Formats: sequence, structure tokens, C-alpha cells
Amino acid sequence: MPHTTDALKRVLLGRAMRSDRLSETLLPKRIALPVFASDALSSVAYAPDEVFLTLGIAGFSAYSYSWKVGIAVAVVMLVVVASYRQNVHAYPSGGGDYEVATVNLGPTPGLTVASALLVDYVLTVAVSISSAAQYAASTIDAFQGHEVTIAVVAVVLLMSANLRGVRESGTAFAVPTYAFMVSILGMAAFAFLKLAFGDLGQVESAHFTLVAEDSYASGIAGLAGAFLLLRAFSSGCAALTGVEAISNGVPAFRKPKSKNAATTLLLLGVIAVSMMLSIIVLAKKMGLRYAENPAEQLELDGHKGVSAHGGVTFGNYHYDQDPVIGQIAKAVFHNAAFFAGIVTTVTGLILVLAANTAFNGFPVLASILAQDRYLPRQLHTRGDRLAYSNGIIILALFAIVLIVSFQAEVTRLIQLYIIGVFVSFTLSQTGMVRHWTRLLRTEKDPAARHRMVRSRIINSIGLGITGLVLVVVLITKFLLGAWIAIAAMIVLFALMKAIHRHYVRVSEELVVDEDEDTVLPSRTHAIVLVSKIHKPTMRAVAYARAMRPTTLEAVTVMVDPEETKRLQEDWDARGIPVPLKVLDSPFREVTDPVIDYVRSVRRGSPRDLVTVLIPEYVVGHWWEHLLHNQSALRLKGRLLFTPGVMVTSVPWQLKSSQGLADRVEPSAPGSVRRGPGRTGGPFS
Repeated sequence: MPHTTDALKRVLLGRAMRSDRLSETLLPKRIALPVFASDALSSVAYAPDEVFLTLGIAGFSAYSYSWKVGIAVAVVMLVVVASYRQNVHAYPSGGGDYEVATVNLGPTPGLTVASALLVDYVLTVAVSISSAAQYAASTIDAFQGHEVTIAVVAVVLLMSANLRGVRESGTAFAVPTYAFMVSILGMAAFAFLKLAFGDLGQVESAHFTLVAEDSYASGIAGLAGAFLLLRAFSSGCAALTGVEAISNGVPAFRKPKSKNAATTLLLLGVIAVSMMLSIIVLAKKMGLRYAENPAEQLELDGHKGVSAHGGVTFGNYHYDQDPVIGQIAKAVFHNAAFFAGIVTTVTGLILVLAANTAFNGFPVLASILAQDRYLPRQLHTRGDRLAYSNGIIILALFAIVLIVSFQAEVTRLIQLYIIGVFVSFTLSQTGMVRHWTRLLRTEKDPAARHRMVRSRIINSIGLGITGLVLVVVLITKFLLGAWIAIAAMIVLFALMKAIHRHYVRVSEELVVDEDEDTVLPSRTHAIVLVSKIHKPTMRAVAYARAMRPTTLEAVTVMVDPEETKRLQEDWDARGIPVPLKVLDSPFREVTDPVIDYVRSVRRGSPRDLVTVLIPEYVVGHWWEHLLHNQSALRLKGRLLFTPGVMVTSVPWQLKSSQGLADRVEPSAPGSVRRGPGRTGGPFS
């Protein structure tokens, strides 16, 4: 069984890698771009959708503002990219926003950033995968109605790929990511060429009428219209998620790390902005109508439709609303369905791979937090493949919970989205402004001061814009579901604070006291637990005698008087040079009499050290644990809470365990394993 499990693990994850091979996992820019930028690039697939959905509340006329909203989002993205280029040069260690905020603003702002980013990473996976599931359902009819299942399977597959290591997952994901960029930019170029020759055509939804809600019957005007524009802008700002991942992943780049990370950031910004604006402009030019509730908002020849089979039916005409890119692709390549299929397919793939950014960012940040004692230490170390395996698994589990809870509906999930990332943006830029201000106080070189002043101006602009966007997002999204993300951040913040207090308290408790902890005990009292006379018992007695304790005795519990009498007679007949003490147990219970006796020994000599030796079977099959050693396990668990008592296991290997050690691979740093040769004890 252990051999089979290990073989399966090696097939799924590959051979374990030595720690000294970590440098082999470092990424060149061509691989780092799809690894760290796929999230921001993939936002092209859903950020425009959300802009049009929001503006559609006010009817088709509101779409005239779509390009203005797109430009506002593009400006914010370019400012944020420019700001983070300063971050990666100033803080290349991989702590990203958390490190910037902690160093310059203090532990509490740093932990606020960390909790915001961790929540946002989980949402990134949930939103991206759910959006991919919707694209899959729009492309393949058989998938309609099964979006949740598709999304969960995709998360599991993505988790498995990342468990194989950063470089392996990056190499596997590079081709689909570049295919997405080429297909979207190629489609846009072809469409603009057709537009120049007056042959662009219309999308399928162009012949519908998009009905405005009653409160927007007169169009976008007044305070309500301004609020709607702000909502559209905040939804479009989903395009910025993932920008911060590069600052967290600087250590994964090849040298020069900071320069390569900054170049990747620039490429990300230019490509993402180009694709997003192209999609928004084309959607407007091609007459797109995009409704959150097509049955209520769309009309055909003055008649509303009826929801049916995942779409809307207008008499004999059935309409399934595809995502924005899907509609554009079908219209641009109306005579070449093959190319339209490629566009929608790679878009679905990039949405799955977009979650890969979170699978790289979340485990690294969790590792840093664990090192700072804010998260369990198991998250700090790397696994077999030099990836942070525990963090990857935890991220996948939380994302699956969200996907199932929200039924993989992007429109519901995206209301929780981007709050965390703009919290981290704002605090990070505040920290960077303070960073440059502090350095300028002592820097005398004019050239260096000029660079610092320029960097401070860039980060100040970034602070102003990201702070403004954060306020807009909070106002427009709070009641729509953003409060859930904020509540999750607060809970996570409090949890990390509690973990930190625990680790600090334990560290203080374990500090060596020179007056007490180095003083030898006055005497040692050894107790060998005996159930019957056999090889494990004799080994335990021999080991106890070799320890040369001050006092040595064997102890058994009288559950059956006849068996106990035979045990005493056999003990005396063998001439074992250790006295055998019998503990009475009128209720035939084993654990309590032993615990009471050990505690009585401690009370009689508080400065004595009591060592309890328990013979153990080492078994080779999982089912053997059910047949042996149950009383011994209970005893060990109780004795662990008794001060001044040491519990010593004396193993005896049964034949079923022979050769097991050769089949069990040595533990690798960060592996969470439980040895298949786990022991119990025959004392029962």
C-alpha cells in the first residue's frame, strides 16, 4: 500500500527535487509573463462584460460612455504599473505590498494588506474559473447547467499542475497565454481593418432593444447616473487584479531579478490595456446589447422573451447570450467559424490559467506570513517539488467553497472582487511614499536624489488614484456583496493576530531558564508497562535497565485476576531482575490506574523525573492499527499532559513492516506526511 501511494504521488507530481536545485526553477521573462500576468491579461475576458452589464441598466444609450470608462480604467492600470515598477526595485525580496506596508507603516497596516491580498487571491481563482466555466458552457452545449462541476474540476487540475512546481506550471501555461494574446490582438487588428473598409458587421445581439430600468428611463443624468458610471468604472477596475502578483514573485525571476520583473510589469500593462480598449471599442461599434437578465432587459420587435434552456425564446427564435468576446469573435469571423472557435477556446483556457497567478502569489505570501509567525509554520516550507504545497492546497479548497456557494456565477462573485487588491494598492503606495521620503532625508548624491524624487512623485500619483478608486469601489459595491469580502478580511486579520500571539507566548514560555532547565533531576524513576511477557516487553525491560535509572519497576494492571496471577508467576519463574507491581482496577479500566499511579510517584518526589516506557508494535498495514495498541495510544495521549513525565516508545517490528523503511522516501522539507509505519503499543 505505501509503495503504491508513493508511486502514484511520483506520477502525479514528478520526482522530488533537492533544495540545491531551487535555482533551476527560476523563470525567464518569457515564462514569467504567463505565470504572473495571466490574471491581469485574462481580465479582458470579463472586465468589459461587467462594464456593459452595468451601463446596460440605463439602456443602450448609456453605452456611449463605455469607451470613457475604458480609458479611465486604462489610466489607472498604467499608473499602478508605473508605481509597482518602483516597488520591485525597492523591495525585491518577494514580500510585495505586505513587506512595503510592514516596513514603512507598521505591523498592523502590513497585516491589513496581507489579509486583503489573501482574500483577493481566493476570489481571483473563484472568479476566473467561474468565468471560464461560462465560456465552456457557451461553446459546448453539453456543458450548460454544469458550470459548477466544470469549475471545481478545473481548480483541482490547476492545483495538481502547480504542485509539480512553478517552472513546470509556467511552461505548461505559456502556450495558451500567448495564444490568447495573439488571438485577441489578431482579432482586433482584423476587425479594425474591416472597420476601415466599412465591412465590420454586427454582433448577434445588435438587433435587440436593450430596455432601461424605470429609474433610468431618461438616460444617465443626475446623481443616479453618476453613481451608475462609478459602478461601471469600479467593475472595470477588475482588470487591475493580478498586477501586484509580480511584486510578490520577484524572487522567482532570473537575475537581474528587479529589472526582469519591472520589464514584465511594463509588458503586462501595455498588452492588457491594448486588448481591453480594443474589445470595448469593437463591442460599441458592432452594436452589442449585453444584459444581466436578458429575459427582462431585451426586447425583439417590441416583445419580451421567455427564459428557456439557459437562454431566451422570442416566439420561434431562441437566443443564448454569449460573453462579449464570444459575440465579437462570431461576428468578425462569421465566414470562418474555425477562427471564432479558437478565440473562444483560448479565452476559456486563459481564464483557467489566470487563476495560476493566485496559485503563485498566495503560497508565497502565506509562506512569508508563516515565517513572521502570523500563519501556521507548515505554510512556510517547500514541498517535494520546491513549491509551497500546503499553501497551494489551501487556496484550492477555499476557492472551491466559494465556487460552490455562489454557483459559479461571475456577476455575483465579482461584487466581492477587487476590494482587497485596492486596499493593498493604497497602503502599498502610502508605504512607498514614506520609503522615498525617509531615504531623501539622508541621501546627498544629486543623481540619486533626482531618481528618488521622481519615484516618490510616481508613487504619490499612484496613492491618489488607487485611494480614490478604493473609495469608489467601497461606495458602489458594499451593499452588492463587497461587505462579505471585507468581513472575511477582518476575520482573517483577527485570526492571524491570534496565531501571532500564540507563537509569541509559546516562544517566551520555552526560553531556557539557566536556573532551572539546565539542572539535572535529583533522581529518575523508570516504569515499564507490561501486559504480558513477550519479546517487546523483554526489549523494553532491557532498554530500561541500560538507562540505569535510580529506580526501575514494571507495572501491570489487573483486569483479569487469573491472567494477572499467571503473569506474576511467569515473571518470578523467569527471574526477571525488575520488580513487578500490580495496579488494581475494579472497573477493568487500564488508562486511569496507570495515570493515577504515575501522578502519585510525581507527588511523592516532585524533583524526580519519571520515565514511562511503552513497548510498541511497528506494523506495515493500515488495518493492523485497528487491531493493536489502542490502550497504548490513549495512555500516551494522557501522559503527554502530565508535567515531569517522559514517555519513551520501545519499538518492535513485526514481519509486516519488514522492508517498509526502504519503500518510504525520506521526508522532504515542507512535506506533510504521516509515516505508514506509525506505531502503537501492545499495552492493552
